[in-house]
Amino acid sequence: MSKELSGVGIGLRPRFVDRDELLQTSRRIDFLEVVPENWVLRGGRRRAQLQDCFRRWPTVPHSVSLNIGGLDPLDGALLDSIAALCMQSDAPFFSDHLVYSSVAGQPLHDLLPLPFSREVVDHVAARVEIAQRRVGRPLVLENATFYAHMPGCTMSEAAFLRAVCETANCGMLLDVNNVYVNSQNHHFDPYRFIDEMPLERVRQLHLAGHTLVGQTIIDTHIGPIISPVWKLYRYTIAKAGRLIPTLIEWDDEIPHLDEVIAEADRARDHACAVLSGEAS
Repeated sequence: MSKELSGVGIGLRPRFVDRDELLQTSRRIDFLEVVPENWVLRGGRRRAQLQDCFRRWPTVPHSVSLNIGGLDPLDGALLDSIAALCMQSDAPFFSDHLVYSSVAGQPLHDLLPLPFSREVVDHVAARVEIAQRRVGRPLVLENATFYAHMPGCTMSEAAFLRAVCETANCGMLLDVNNVYVNSQNHHFDPYRFIDEMPLERVRQLHLAGHTLVGQTIIDTHIGPIISPVWKLYRYTIAKAGRLIPTLIEWDDEIPHLDEVIAEADRARDHACAVLSGEAS
């Protein structure tokens, strides 16, 4: 039986185990998220560290190269490695981004947006079925940041996300920071966007920092999380009426583990305050 996620977790970054910060901490961490591409080909000490984490915390895989919206065949080796991670950790699902990330077999080393159209909805839904069948776990798709709309868009981003989830009958990973970043870069109301999300399908939330470069916000995952994102998070929790499992992403300029855990504590405090009836 899989270990369902709850509460607030952090991303398992190699430096946290290489410095023995994570396995020695006594502070509260509710779950871990693992990027398979950083771990599955490793053996020896790194594999032992991962197994130690599995024994202590519920863990869920979050890949970055599934290419669920691409035209290339899905990577069977990646899917098999994710399946193995899910089995080892009793993960309830696996996740990736609703993007394309390779062309003609060549990785793009980036997560690029899809055209928001009915044709792409159907294309993605068919690939979700293939991925889920091979891994043996539900696939949960994340809304991504993007800096330009692809040609061929006939739907809004919100309508596209809803249509993919409904057609594929899959869950969603709602990245609140990504909603905020896109809202600022593309000039829309992030609260109305949250209102349009199928919150009943959301299995996990992401929170992160970002970087303002000129007039554009770049999704760097450099913390700490800013006040407008916290406010949007509180709105999301209030709208959902439950503490959706929430992950703190901090992927660059990573501080000591204690600072990342402090962000997780803040998220938990925000969510508990909202659900206890304090003003959001």
